[in-house]
Amino acid sequence: MQLYGYFRSSASYRVRIALNLKGIAYEQVPVHLVKHGGEQFSEQYKSINPESLIPALIDTDEDGGAALTQSLAILEYLEEKYPEPALLPKDFTDRAYVRALALSIACDIHPINNLRVLKYLSANLGVTDEQKNTWYRHWCELGLAVIEQRLQQDTRSGQFCFGDTPSMADCCLIPQVYNAQRFQCDLSGMPRILEINERCLALEAFNQATPANQTDAE
Repeated sequence: MQLYGYFRSSASYRVRIALNLKGIAYEQVPVHLVKHGGEQFSEQYKSINPESLIPALIDTDEDGGAALTQSLAILEYLEEKYPEPALLPKDFTDRAYVRALALSIACDIHPINNLRVLKYLSANLGVTDEQKNTWYRHWCELGLAVIEQRLQQDTRSGQFCFGDTPSMADCCLIPQVYNAQRFQCDLSGMPRILEINERCLALEAFNQATPANQTDAE
């Protein structure tokens, strides 16, 4: 497998965690989101993913090596092709709960704070760096506060987001916490999230996936 991504991309980070948890070997192909005007906009990369978004995963064992896109779709693909160790519980209600946690991060928090939105705020709307960072912190803290409330109130929360083994929800949560800390979000009122983050990062699969441990880290 080949994973096209960027070391600080939280969407790429999610997929790296899932691949590591499942013990799947893969080759990383860095796509720098800033240099040369953003390598994701190059014709070479657009031939892989016309959306000019990362990550993209190529599984040469399937369909002539067609590119898979959208991190949550990739996680679902990996879960279906490599069901063990499972990232989703067996009960269909529990599976929906784990997916809801993952989607709350991937669909509600991340999209309005990703690089292309932040660049638009600066370049097209003329906001200052301080205003841009305030925007990021507002939406990230608001979204994570909801996750925290769910983790505290739902009895299915254990050592991890669901039970005592990592799930798809943890694959999404830990990258979001990384970016929240990078933008100095206030997580002091989110003890469950911080506990789970610490517990996950103690695992080799998560540690190897951290941005600092990638070959393209800067």
